[in-house]
Amino acid sequence: MRSFAEIQFRLRQEIANLILFARPPELPASQGFDVADIAPPSFWPITPGDIERVAERVCAHKFSILGYDIETGPDIRWRRDYVRGIESGLEYFRKIPYLDAARAGDHKVVWELNRHQHLAVLALARRQSGRREFLTEIPLQISSWLDQNPFMRGINWASALEVAFRALSWLWIELLEGPDLPPDFRRRMWNSLYRHGNYLERNLSVYFSPNTHLLGEAVALHLLGVAFPKWPRASQWQQRGAEIVASEITRQVRPDGSHFEQSSAYHVYALDMFLLHAQFAPVSEDYRARLRLMREYLAALTSDDGSLPLLGDDDGGHLFFPCGSQRNPHVGQPFSLPASPNPANSPVLFPDAGVAVLSHQPAHIVVDTRAFGHGGAGHSHAHALSVVFRYKGRDILIDPGTYTYTGEPEWRARFRGTALHNTVRTDELDQARGTGPFRWEDKPVTQILNWMPGTEWTYLHAACSYRGLRHDRHFVWVAASEILAVVDVVTGAGRHKIEQFWHLGDGMDHAVALPAGTRSETSEGGEFGWYSEVPGSKVPARVIRVERVTELPAVLAAIIAPRSESALEFTLESGESGIVLRGPDGRSIELDTASLHERKIPRVFWPVG
Repeated sequence: MRSFAEIQFRLRQEIANLILFARPPELPASQGFDVADIAPPSFWPITPGDIERVAERVCAHKFSILGYDIETGPDIRWRRDYVRGIESGLEYFRKIPYLDAARAGDHKVVWELNRHQHLAVLALARRQSGRREFLTEIPLQISSWLDQNPFMRGINWASALEVAFRALSWLWIELLEGPDLPPDFRRRMWNSLYRHGNYLERNLSVYFSPNTHLLGEAVALHLLGVAFPKWPRASQWQQRGAEIVASEITRQVRPDGSHFEQSSAYHVYALDMFLLHAQFAPVSEDYRARLRLMREYLAALTSDDGSLPLLGDDDGGHLFFPCGSQRNPHVGQPFSLPASPNPANSPVLFPDAGVAVLSHQPAHIVVDTRAFGHGGAGHSHAHALSVVFRYKGRDILIDPGTYTYTGEPEWRARFRGTALHNTVRTDELDQARGTGPFRWEDKPVTQILNWMPGTEWTYLHAACSYRGLRHDRHFVWVAASEILAVVDVVTGAGRHKIEQFWHLGDGMDHAVALPAGTRSETSEGGEFGWYSEVPGSKVPARVIRVERVTELPAVLAAIIAPRSESALEFTLESGESGIVLRGPDGRSIELDTASLHERKIPRVFWPVG
């Protein structure tokens, strides 16, 4: 239900939009080419050796978009989804069914090209190489875009965040090469930039998507006001944008430094936006303190080789043109980590996120106990108590990624569902109820019950409750032997189907050891075995599925070991108050599962059969 304040806001917004549409704003004829004395960001996520190579492809109208390589031919159709061959029309932007892939194509594919981040690469390439053809291509593509996308008509005006990204790209072009652009074209681009700013001012996502959408729009609005201080309403743009960004860093960033979307990719996205804003605006010490916490959280999530685990959604978007590994924030993001080294190899818990890093090097083990983020958790996946594991640059246990948002609804549901993550599913149902591609309802209650970090071993006990059942999961990381023991306990009433999933990195079939007699199957592709490193691309991947249909309580277990011989040295046994992990030297760790009926626990259900 929408509040009265929201209804009032939306009515004012739509009236303002209709006025803008009827009388598109124009820069005063007397406005000269006056730009503030500011420089574009000094760090760009593309290496000098790649700049000319990418620029040459852009001039040939060859684009790498998400997981696709697209060649448009001489005439770029800016409203066309080149993957599906669907092109939407020029209706008033509110009438564009951009979430309906059958009618408008996959809007992510369309919008990624229309962000024009590739044109900023042309400006960089021109500055680096001096090659005139790179500069010539910029007005050709932008003029073509202006011809095909009249103000507030069509899919490329349907999202304020996309308007913001395009405005930033054009701003970088202006700051890098503006005086060398043809004056007639430059004035046309400036006039459209002015319209972009007016659109943003009236279409901020205060209620629609008050997350990274609102943040990115506010960052762009503020920066337009800073760059063009003599434009009408420039001071209002600066003030409104800065106020929103200052408010959002407090609202969106938790006290432990994690972003409230509960997504590693969106954490990077938001951090780069906050950092970019700080380059061009005076910010408070509290603001800078939050940035430091965000960097510490990201550093903990990032393995030694720079890879970031795919927790929650990843839409493939970047604040600047991406080049290189999609999982490496050092390469794919401009500000995130260069000044923030990885922490020492010690376990760390982020209580607000519910994320624990059991080990950082050479084994990088991350557990997400909470999974679901703020509100409807639109960019979260149903993977409470899941774990990902990377060892010396190789993936042992993977998160399968995102693949798509709205292009293929059945795959959207599958990739964000419980079964495609390293956790437990009951009765073939997700841990929450998905209602559309960007909302979860009936989210589970999660809690961390015990956290015992140490240099020799680290123990984590967390629980997830939903639909009258409770899933407790115990993790023990034994550093010297480099083994991770996981014990799952599902309690409740009645008979249920319990499934445990282990999604494996390439060639890691041996890494998961199961108790003798465990009923399991290993598959690739099919219903559960998939991996998507970047949206738009998916490949088959190996997955182990353990299944039990039983009266509760039920106990499942596994030992994950990059060096498979290590697993054979350990046993799991029932003890007086729960389960005992016993090592080859006779030392043991007891996991307190006293709520179980001991008769339900096998006396010794290890080693591997």
